[in-house]
Amino acid sequence: MRTLYFDCFAGASGDMILGAVVAAGVNPDALREQLSLLNVEGFKIDFETVARSGLSATYARVETAHEHKHRHLSDIKQIIENSGVSDAARTLAIQIFTRLAEAEARVHNEPVDHVHFHEVGALDAIVDIVGAAICFDLLKIDRFVSSPLHVGSGTVQMAHGRFPVPPPAVAELLKGVPFYATDIQGELLTPTGAAIITTVCKEFGPIPQMKTDVTGYGAGTRQYEKFPNVLRVMIGDTEGDGATDERLWMLETNIDDMSPQLLGHAMDRAFELGALDCYFTPVQMKKNRPGVLVSVLCARDQKETLMKLLFTETTTLGVRSYEVSRRALRRSMVRVETAYGPIDVKVAHLNGRVVNEMPEFEQCRAAATKAGVPLKVVEDAARAAKREGNERE
Repeated sequence: MRTLYFDCFAGASGDMILGAVVAAGVNPDALREQLSLLNVEGFKIDFETVARSGLSATYARVETAHEHKHRHLSDIKQIIENSGVSDAARTLAIQIFTRLAEAEARVHNEPVDHVHFHEVGALDAIVDIVGAAICFDLLKIDRFVSSPLHVGSGTVQMAHGRFPVPPPAVAELLKGVPFYATDIQGELLTPTGAAIITTVCKEFGPIPQMKTDVTGYGAGTRQYEKFPNVLRVMIGDTEGDGATDERLWMLETNIDDMSPQLLGHAMDRAFELGALDCYFTPVQMKKNRPGVLVSVLCARDQKETLMKLLFTETTTLGVRSYEVSRRALRRSMVRVETAYGPIDVKVAHLNGRVVNEMPEFEQCRAAATKAGVPLKVVEDAARAAKREGNERE
């Protein structure tokens, strides 16, 4: 599995990310060619080799004409959607900008569509974000991992005055993400850098076990004494069939005054909104009342949405949340042909070996109902078809 590791000991910005991935092997001309497909004028991007505290690094210099535009998310989406960049880069760039818009909306207490992008909506930020998405696609990265993020310290001058580091939008983007500050003065992690990394990375921690074949350093603008202001990326291969450690969130609440019908609806809505798991556990509560412990497992990006769901769809007055670790096997889907029609079989892998094969339940149930046979007959037929396929392979 092709893996990229962000080593953010000096934070990250959009130009540092671009510089690092170009240093790691992206052809600058290929990147410029793809960026030209944005069909916007007024920008130029060059790369130069510079020194930062003795380290050779690549500095991405993005020059743009002065603009007076304050773009909304819809304006930026339109630029990206109407461009000729690859589907993968287009989709990822829109995801990054959407995440950034949602953070700004929470800071200003405005609907997402009303947010005016100022610095972040400038042309250089569009080049940074779309450029990063293009580079990740060109590098064919399957997995992104990042170290905890170094935010810097002190204050930063913004359009509305001086704000502490990390500034408000960055603080929103860092929810659920490990970060830290040191005595290094200044804003080391910019909104653009935070948006890119927290969108693509689902794993934060030490370098995973990997065989690296390239390392790139992207230079920041500022220079410090005895502190290399660079972002390091390490690219290599990790075991594709191994288990992946994930950091997820568990949301829990105890309920003893709610209809079971409404609880069932809440579970259905949780899955519709992206919950990885949702289950009920019988509990004995105060005043000797039987109750239900509602547990929802979710990714970091779904935490706030699902917490809001619990407050609006249940009678709870408080929700507990804590981060959990999960080790997940690599999964693939194989379609097999049976006498009852095609059935998808989910296959789990560990270290090159198949450890579980499970036919998709809803497909089996629909096929069994249509054929008028027991459900287990269809499931057995799907497993048998998968075994026959294994033997032919």
